[in-house]
Amino acid sequence: MSLINTQVKPFKATAYHNGKFVDLTEASLKGKWSVFVFYPADFTFVCPTELEDLADHHAEFQKLGVDVYGISTDTHFAHKAWHDTSDAIKKVQYALIGDPTGALSRNFEVMIEEEGLALRGTFVINPDGFIKVLEVHDNGIGRDAAELLRKVKAAQYVANHPGEVCPAKWTEGAATLTPSLDLVGKI
Repeated sequence: MSLINTQVKPFKATAYHNGKFVDLTEASLKGKWSVFVFYPADFTFVCPTELEDLADHHAEFQKLGVDVYGISTDTHFAHKAWHDTSDAIKKVQYALIGDPTGALSRNFEVMIEEEGLALRGTFVINPDGFIKVLEVHDNGIGRDAAELLRKVKAAQYVANHPGEVCPAKWTEGAATLTPSLDLVGKI
């Protein structure tokens, strides 16, 4: 069974965000679009490139009303230490959630039990707490924040325009489709 269109399960976690430790729960997500970006571990190789890419696009996510959360099985203390020592991670202005018990990673079905690490899972969550986009990568494959932005825009468009869908490679302002009997076999 897929997590698509399921509600985020209850959780409690602590994040490092803008120089402070903050407590978060599923209720923290309500009323805003959210992006959860799970990654294996702090002080690694592909992870800082992804988090820096997200940091470089963070203002664009904010303009869309989207809160971004980076999540690994490290502690919030490790996130602070990484933020204080890495030039790439110093750019991060979104919350870095610690998941040392793996509970959140298990809730989102990205936990690698034998390693105690998360897969590269990306989740777009609507303001009602339902998962609308889900993508999981092998840990050797980095993600692209610009593509994630495109997916967020598509999810928001579909949410605001019932009955319309976004075709492949859709970008903001491009034509959408209205599924109907008339379109069958004509695309």
